[in-house]
Amino acid sequence: MNAKDFTTTFLVDQAPEEAFAAINNVRGWWSGDIEGSADKLGDQFTYRYEDLHCSKQQVTVFVPGKKVVWLVLDGGPNFVKDKTEWKGTEITFEISQKGDKTEVRFTHLGLVPEFECFSECSNAWGSYIKGSLRDLITTGKTPGHHPSPPGLAGQPNGKERR
Repeated sequence: MNAKDFTTTFLVDQAPEEAFAAINNVRGWWSGDIEGSADKLGDQFTYRYEDLHCSKQQVTVFVPGKKVVWLVLDGGPNFVKDKTEWKGTEITFEISQKGDKTEVRFTHLGLVPEFECFSECSNAWGSYIKGSLRDLITTGKTPGHHPSPPGLAGQPNGKERR
């Protein structure tokens, strides 16, 4: 892990197994169109949001109740010059006990400030992870409102660049 990689954490009262199940319910917290699955090691899925983002992920680490890693095989935000900024990066979820709480640590390894999409993508990831995913873990229900997908955070109507 690089000190510049985007990372965020939160604590919940639920058990690590509940956090793990919610993370793997990708459709439950990451808005957009998702094709494929993320239920076991080796699974692949494609995330697409309109014409603004398309990326393909593969589950490369799957340790129940502890850790999930997705390798970005291709794609990423389409609103930047280098459409492959995300290719080869890893999206990681680490779950651990902190006293009577469960900590979820999200890191997008390779999403660094040098990337054109860093500011917008990290803002959106923060909203997804600390908003939608945390809500899914704590309530067991799919949140009614999803934040803008990575790359659209803070943009008017979630569609235009400033």
